[in-house]
Amino acid sequence: MKMKKQLFAMALAAAIPFSAGAAVKVGVIVGATGPGASLGIPYKNTFSVVPQTLGGEPAQFIIVDDATDTTTAVKLARKLIEEDKVDLIIGSTSVPSAIAVAEVASELKTPQISLSPTPIKPQDNPWSYAVPQPINIMMGAQVENMKQHGIKTVGYLGFADSWGELVLSGLKATIPDAGIKLVAEERYGRVDTSVSGQVLKLIAAKPDAVVLGGSGTPGALPQVTLRERGYKGPIYHNHGVINKDFLRVGGKALEDAYAPTGPVMVAEQLPDSNPIKKVALEFTKAYEGKYGEGTRNAFAAYSWDAYLLADNAVKGALQKAKPGTPEFRSAVREALENSKEVVGTHGVYNMSPTDHTGLDKRAAALVQVKDGNWKLVE
Repeated sequence: MKMKKQLFAMALAAAIPFSAGAAVKVGVIVGATGPGASLGIPYKNTFSVVPQTLGGEPAQFIIVDDATDTTTAVKLARKLIEEDKVDLIIGSTSVPSAIAVAEVASELKTPQISLSPTPIKPQDNPWSYAVPQPINIMMGAQVENMKQHGIKTVGYLGFADSWGELVLSGLKATIPDAGIKLVAEERYGRVDTSVSGQVLKLIAAKPDAVVLGGSGTPGALPQVTLRERGYKGPIYHNHGVINKDFLRVGGKALEDAYAPTGPVMVAEQLPDSNPIKKVALEFTKAYEGKYGEGTRNAFAAYSWDAYLLADNAVKGALQKAKPGTPEFRSAVREALENSKEVVGTHGVYNMSPTDHTGLDKRAAALVQVKDGNWKLVE
């Protein structure tokens, strides 16, 4: 009888997927302080409203602040993986920090879901994934609008870092087919308090429109300066500025500014047939239920999408290995790479060995500042 019970227990164990025993551990790296704080804080806030489970198992989210600093981000990523033994890293929230974390994730073979868009190629780093829209999708939505308005020349002013370069590369990749020429390009630092010199050079080039490659509250400075210096043309931003702090800091000078964003910011205006609408409204209800009406923002929504991708991947990985092991981390990575039709707030994710973002044109919506709020451009 004892032998029969042992055999039955063994058979039962073989038939049941691996259980966590201990919680699935996730390290969340955000820039909740420093120049990227206006983005990092909402990214962080979402993890207080997501379910504390992944794949049906208990989950532990270890949230740390890299202060929007790449050196700090690297140290934190190493600690999370080597000391805290996390199964997955989510973050960071600025492009330079996210790229730095990706290098650690690759070295220590731990999957990373970046909350910032990165230029990392899957063949170079199979451990890194990203939830934000690829820059070409977002810039393409703007360039289409420029084409419709007969714009022939643009000037560019963006951050003097990897985010600024990413936005510029997206602009350069999408304007040729629209017959638009780049006539000037300038840079500024995230902590700069003046861009007067750069703005004067832009105005001297007489572009039909200006594209700005900043993010968060520092992204408002160039537009404010352009308007103060008398520039009258249309100004286009990027999806790194879609939050209320940006609108607050820029004030009336931001009126009529354009920017691309994910469908979540105009969820109520989406047709019921759009699968993103339901998920985006669920996120909005959860987030605003805690932080107040009107607090919805694109960055908090990226964290929600990262959670949804992680939940889907962990569910699959639990069929193959136990959390806390190299085999489980590898299984999570593989499951992320095979994510199919995961509906988020910003788009529908379909990843592959050659695409670690998995979004298409459904992930972009063009908005414009009207009376201090973002309005969908029809």
